[in-house]
Amino acid sequence: MSAAAPPRWRSLLFVPAHVERFVSRAHARGADGVILDLEDAVPAEEKARARASLAASVASVTQSGGAALVRVNAGLIEMAADLQAAVIAGVAGIVLPKVEEPGVVRLVAEAVAGLEEARGIAPGAVRLVLQIESPGALFHIREIAAAHPRVAAMTLGPEDFCASLGAVPGPDSLLGPNLAVLAAARAAGVMPLGFAGSIGVYEDLDAYGAMIAQARRMGFRGAMAIHPAQVAVLNAGFSPDAAEVDWARRVVAGDAAARSEGRGAFRLDGKMVDPPVVRRAEEILALAGETFGAR
Repeated sequence: MSAAAPPRWRSLLFVPAHVERFVSRAHARGADGVILDLEDAVPAEEKARARASLAASVASVTQSGGAALVRVNAGLIEMAADLQAAVIAGVAGIVLPKVEEPGVVRLVAEAVAGLEEARGIAPGAVRLVLQIESPGALFHIREIAAAHPRVAAMTLGPEDFCASLGAVPGPDSLLGPNLAVLAAARAAGVMPLGFAGSIGVYEDLDAYGAMIAQARRMGFRGAMAIHPAQVAVLNAGFSPDAAEVDWARRVVAGDAAARSEGRGAFRLDGKMVDPPVVRRAEEILALAGETFGAR
């Protein structure tokens, strides 16, 4: 399969797949996608029931137009059962936790392709979202990100990563690893998700919003959430505001005018604009859902 364009997921809300009252409300939370979690949030004795309810859960969480994703378990036996239950019509992605090396990404991608074919699902419909959760994985990060065209996004799992590192989750321990994930994702053409902080922060939404604003300045384009209160902050923080969109429109228009005159750079608002600045403006317009002429 050929590489598809990365999706636009500003906010992906985790919901434990076995708790019906959470699943039934998830579609109304405003998230771009809901992750039905079969992994850490589900006790061992509840996993079979959570798998059995996935078809109904997917229908529920997608009723307002958001995407449905499923996080599977990392263990081989449980992952196989999870994939059998999760690769169904309506599922946009499989969240693959604790990725250590590229080989497992390719094996999961092949398994998903086989299930798509067997079930009449369009090839490539079910994408992969990779979670990097150990220091060892950072040594293979570039190869992991580029392991398969089915990979849509990649993120650092901050709590598990810091537990493996023996560190406290926060900017001091997470900035460097997040930058590594960001660079590898961008190099591979997949969507970078994340921010340099704990995913468990939701009581102080001002502080949380500041972390998200920093993440967008760094180059991240969305993040995962564990509480509905985080969703609105993510949606706002990973969306360009009116001033940014206006600037981007003027940059793209100025670039078109300059190129028509045979110039590769031009001045705008007292600053020189060249191709890297134009690319940033084009990405802002893409984030805002606007189209523009090809360069």
